[in-house]
Amino acid sequence: MKKIPFFIIAAFTMAISQAQNTTDGLRYSTEQNIGTARFTALSGAMGALGSDFSAINVNPAGGAVFLNSNLMFSASLFDVENKANYFNNSEKSFSDDVAINQLGGVFVINNSNEESAFKKFTIGLNYNTTKSFDNELYIAGTGNNSIGNFFLEQAQGIPLNLLETNGNESISSKYSYLGGLNLPGAQNAFLGYQGFLFDPVDPNDPSNTAYISNIADGSFKQEYAYLSQGYNSKFSINLATQITDNYFLGININTHTLDFDQSSFLLETNSNPGSTVNRVGFENNLSVTGAGISAQIGAIAKLANNFRLGLSFDSPTWYQISEETTQYLESRRVFEGQSIYQEVDPRIINVYEDYTLRTPAKVTASAAYIFGQKGLISFDYSYKDYSAIKFSEINDSYSSFFNDLNNTLNNTLKGASALKAGAEYRINQLSLRGGFHYEESPYKNTEIVGDLTGFSLGAGYNFGRVTCDLAYSRSEQERNQKLYSVGLTDVAKINSIYSNFVVSLGFNF
Repeated sequence: MKKIPFFIIAAFTMAISQAQNTTDGLRYSTEQNIGTARFTALSGAMGALGSDFSAINVNPAGGAVFLNSNLMFSASLFDVENKANYFNNSEKSFSDDVAINQLGGVFVINNSNEESAFKKFTIGLNYNTTKSFDNELYIAGTGNNSIGNFFLEQAQGIPLNLLETNGNESISSKYSYLGGLNLPGAQNAFLGYQGFLFDPVDPNDPSNTAYISNIADGSFKQEYAYLSQGYNSKFSINLATQITDNYFLGININTHTLDFDQSSFLLETNSNPGSTVNRVGFENNLSVTGAGISAQIGAIAKLANNFRLGLSFDSPTWYQISEETTQYLESRRVFEGQSIYQEVDPRIINVYEDYTLRTPAKVTASAAYIFGQKGLISFDYSYKDYSAIKFSEINDSYSSFFNDLNNTLNNTLKGASALKAGAEYRINQLSLRGGFHYEESPYKNTEIVGDLTGFSLGAGYNFGRVTCDLAYSRSEQERNQKLYSVGLTDVAKINSIYSNFVVSLGFNF
């Protein structure tokens, strides 16, 4: 994948044409089965169990289940395997990420007044990675639709004088100027015109708004590479209490951090008769940072010595998000019998106005049965309405765009259920664990993104003051992915397998 070189012109533009879409809203609204090793091995089905730092992220009442003060950290190896089928050609790609995904501590304060209904209070701090964005995807095949149509469609209706450089204008200055106009697609159209991918119907009319492609119909060999990295993390302050021997209440105040970078590059070649452009390379880069805040409240009840129920509510997360983009185009054309290479590199960073994103609230109901000292089984059911994702402007600049986007989200997405089940069997100090998890697709049309299913396995050993746990989790999901939103809208069928290996060390005191 070609990488953009050092920016010779350190120019910034408050770009009006927005980059947000349904995929962005879902990216920041979904979570993965990442946490402590015990949590991961039980597929996250710990809402009625507690006494685990990642379980606190499901139900904050779980903080009061801790018997002793505790410290724990967890490291993970997160692996993604993608298999892409595009026009009957199959390609595989892999990515790995090693990180400290959890770090937390809880302090237990026992009430010395035995007559009080409040038996203890706990204060906890916990950092947890809720999603890894590290991913690589490679798509290749020969289709009958050109990337040139992506640029041509966005150029239609734009006056020719906006796509040309006049006088002392440079590629960079004109590209930056177009980014400040309320004219969606203008920068893409400019790149395509400067790369000779299309011509005006009337080249002598500065007001011309109709264009014809220089890429003839036929077959097109295409290679598409996608690389992303980053994370979504949550830092929680947990306050919990135990009331009598049977009830636990808790609350979390959470801050969230987003860090996401993605880069895509498409290379297309053709040998179609009548085509004056036979090679196109197009790169897009996106960098996102954000911060958010949310809250959770939960309760756990012991209905009998061995049976527990849990209920928790996660508020929406309110993010403020910043985005930057860069682009690059290269082409090769035949002119007067010679092959000419054309590079259109604005070296401009588009800096977008900050915006806010509200993710959906979530409700989780949990149940667990504990077989004395021998083991347990647990179940979690949660529901989240993804159609409630909402983008909004900090000022009034983009209200029309965001209204249209929110209507699209409401019409495209739906409420989705998730079911998780876990079991643990203890042999003295050794614990053996397993789990299953299922999540419905957030899309009304499940052909876009299918349901996610997976299982997990793990083991742990209690040394007394120290605990050591290992886990493996595997999830699988299919989706149909368009290469671009307009023009080149051909679909690749992607099968993704997510594997997560986690090790945790805990210290009781």
